[in-house]
Amino acid sequence: MKAIRYHEHGGPEVLKYEDVADPVPGPGEILLEVKAASINHIDIWLRKGIPTFPIHLPRIPGADASGIVRSVGPGVTTLKPGQRVLVNPATSCGVCEFCGQGDMSLCLQYRIRGEHADGLQCGLVAVAAHAAVPIPDSLTFEAAAAAPLVFLTSWRLMVTRGGVKAGDWVLIHGAGAGIGTSCLQIARLFGARIIATASTDEKCAKAYALGAEIVVNSAREDVVKRVREATAKRGADIVVDYVGKATWNQSLLCAKRGGRIVTCGATTGYDPAEDLRHIFFRQLQIFGCTMGNNAEFAAAMRCLFQGKLTAVIDCVLPLKDAAEGHRRIEARKVFGKIVLTI
Repeated sequence: MKAIRYHEHGGPEVLKYEDVADPVPGPGEILLEVKAASINHIDIWLRKGIPTFPIHLPRIPGADASGIVRSVGPGVTTLKPGQRVLVNPATSCGVCEFCGQGDMSLCLQYRIRGEHADGLQCGLVAVAAHAAVPIPDSLTFEAAAAAPLVFLTSWRLMVTRGGVKAGDWVLIHGAGAGIGTSCLQIARLFGARIIATASTDEKCAKAYALGAEIVVNSAREDVVKRVREATAKRGADIVVDYVGKATWNQSLLCAKRGGRIVTCGATTGYDPAEDLRHIFFRQLQIFGCTMGNNAEFAAAMRCLFQGKLTAVIDCVLPLKDAAEGHRRIEARKVFGKIVLTI
């Protein structure tokens, strides 16, 4: 089969389109013929290399994919060849105290495909049958591949951690990213009032089209001032910040007293200088989030399948052009996800 792999860390040029041995499904597994896979920011970090998180090389990246069940391994009765499915991007041990409580994203053995083991940007992959979810015929392979990681994470951010409800003011930094477009739609689904930020006029227009009530061009406007004006100086009930260093202090200033800041990443840096007085004096609540649990995944996918949520796709590229997809994301030229077709 063909696959994207990198044998060393570096820029997009280290991504190679090459032949790899076909996998064989084991007991409880299916062999998935991948039709589409999508790129997430974690693919870029891992390709560059994380000093504190060494990985075995070579590595096939990719947490998200959809396709057709080609064959099933021994003991699989829930799926059959020919079914259209998408893949849950995460796994856990299933037996620890966290898994037993249904919170597997806290499991010490929580794993994300493409991060802790080979991922899904390839022609064929063997995955556990319970990780493959049948998709409706109305959903394209491209839309299915763009959805799992961002909607799982965003559901946990907005619903479980953020507790979003009708009438809440929600501020979403960098609304053009995959997580941003997903959080925006979930906030809209729950009836929240949405303030989004984006770095270009084109992205601002698209954020309006997705349902934001107010959009701030962060490249030339004062985000804190605009949020305070919109909320009559009250601040946002929920602030979604996965940007990190560049926006963290804005988030502290934009949250209302007792407000909630939810974060799942730090694309501009993980070490912001912050004034702790804003946190304790104004009694802010800060929630971290990595992916989510099976119940959250099921809830998000159910809304996707029902058409209540939509995977926002910036562009579709052939698998061999994965490096170009990385370049576009790093240049911040995308709104939504980049999908690779096999």
